[in-house]
Parts: sequence; C-alpha cells; structure tokens
Amino acid sequence: MELELRHLRVLCAIADAGSVGRAAAHLGYSQPAVSTQLRRIERHLGEPLFERSTSGVRPTRYGTEVVAQARDVLARADAIGHRPASARPRRTLRVASTNSPMLSGTVSRVRTRLPELSLTVTSVYASSRIVELLEEGAVDAAIAADYPGMELRHSTAVKHRGIVTEPTFVALPSRHRLRQCAQVHLADLAEDEWFVTPDDGAGWPGVFYDACAAAGFTPVAAHEFLGDRTQLQSMIADGLGVSLVQPTLRPIPHVAIKPLAGSPLWCRYVLAWRPGTITDDVVETLVQSATAAYRDLVAQAPHLRTWASRTWNIAGTQVH
Repeated sequence: MELELRHLRVLCAIADAGSVGRAAAHLGYSQPAVSTQLRRIERHLGEPLFERSTSGVRPTRYGTEVVAQARDVLARADAIGHRPASARPRRTLRVASTNSPMLSGTVSRVRTRLPELSLTVTSVYASSRIVELLEEGAVDAAIAADYPGMELRHSTAVKHRGIVTEPTFVALPSRHRLRQCAQVHLADLAEDEWFVTPDDGAGWPGVFYDACAAAGFTPVAAHEFLGDRTQLQSMIADGLGVSLVQPTLRPIPHVAIKPLAGSPLWCRYVLAWRPGTITDDVVETLVQSATAAYRDLVAQAPHLRTWASRTWNIAGTQVH
C-alpha cells in the first residue's frame, strides 16, 4: 500500500480520540473498518503505532513521531491554494523625505496605524527634488522643508500641509568661548569657521547668509558638508568649526547645542502629497504620525525644552 492523506487523518483521529471506536465515530466509519485500516498502516510502516489497553489506545514512541509528521503533512496539504493574509498583495505607499530626524518615528507609526500599506522610503536631500518626484508621480507623499516667506513651490498636482516650524540652533565645541551662554548671538560667531550644508532648492543656504548679513558679517571659511550627523558633530567636537543644526539634535560628548538669540532662522517641515494618489485619511495619519514623532524628539532634547519653556508654545502656534 501507499500512504495517502486519508490514512494520515485516521492516525491523527485515533491519537486525538484515544480510542479506535471514538475515532471511527468522529470519522463516520465503522470501528472494524478503522481497526483494519490501522493494522494495514502499521504493517506498512513495520512497527506498532499505538499501545492497546482496556481504556483505549495511546501512541508508542514511534507512533508519536509518525503522528507529528502526519499532522505536519496534513497542515501543509490544507494550506495549498490558501494565501495567508500577510502574503496578499498590499498597496505600496511611496514616501520621500529630506534630512529630518522625525522620519524614523513617522515611519514606525504609519506602519503600525496602516498595516495594510507597504511603505517604501527614499531619502532625498533637496526639497526641490522632492517636488519634482511628486510632480513626476515617482512618489506619493513626502516630508520636505521650506522657510518663512519662501513657501514650498509646486503645481496644482501637489498639495502640502505644515507639520512643524522650528527655530535653528547652533552646535559649538564644548570648549568654545561662548559655551557658558544660555543663548548665542549670531554676530558673536562672525570670526568662527562654519560648516554649511548645500543648496536644498528651497532657500537654504541663502537664508543663512541673509541672517549673517543682517547681523553684520559674512561667514568665513564656510565648509560645505553633507553627510552623517555624527561625523559633523565629531568635527565640531574637534574644534574644526561650528554649524547651524536642528534643535532636536542630541549632542555627542564635547559638543554644545545653543539657541540663537532672537531666533533669526526658522525652518518649516511640511507634508507634500499627490491628492489623486492617496486618500485624506492616509494624509491625516501621515501628519499625525510626523507630529507625534516630533514631540518625541522634543522630549529627548533638554536644550530645546529649556528654550521652548520660555519662548515657544510647542503645542500651539508653531506645530501645525
């Protein structure tokens, strides 16, 4: 004989019932028919599968192994043609993001709140390039940046909505002459060397140079830098220069992050999307997730909380 699925079901039914008679009743067969089937299976395998007693039957050691294998085969057979929910095709939400520390928290929240979506993320430095990707239909939504008076520009095929408008802080070596100041005047950094990130197509670094001009100086030895934040901070810690940074940045040892007096520089993060591509509820989830991610960053930045407690309503006018 050759073992078939029906034989495996008989073995599992006997093991579950603990009795040939009860197994037969469950399967809708007569007890003699099941007993005959069991003997044929045992002859085929060459060893007893069950120990008989007056109270019923129980698997032998070999029988336990065979029944376990039978259950596995039956489960696999039953699964043929049935896709698990996780294997069903999911809609992909394509997201691009500029250099924002809120990205990680945003993505994790969206994945939790919208498990039916498969989220892909592309890092894009320039907000102008992000707009191009949206216009081309290469992405569905994005986190981009703009500046007061320089709102993100795009066609009517794209919409955007503010997430948060934050002040720009400055990162100094911890041995810097201004290390004891609660806040730093931009003019007091006129003689320092600067690290400056490249053109983002939305107004940076023009807004930086404008602020320096308003403070009465032109920054010296501006080193263009685009790379890992830790690498930037390591160079600052070594005394190679100073840099404007996001206020939620957590300093490494030997780096101090200070607010700028008068808050001369601000940056706004926005959610931009293609209205015909994603629904209003997805847009709302993205905005809420990004806002919650930003609040987490604020909670982990004591230098920002200290400044905000005096001058900035985090829950109010600046978080949109």
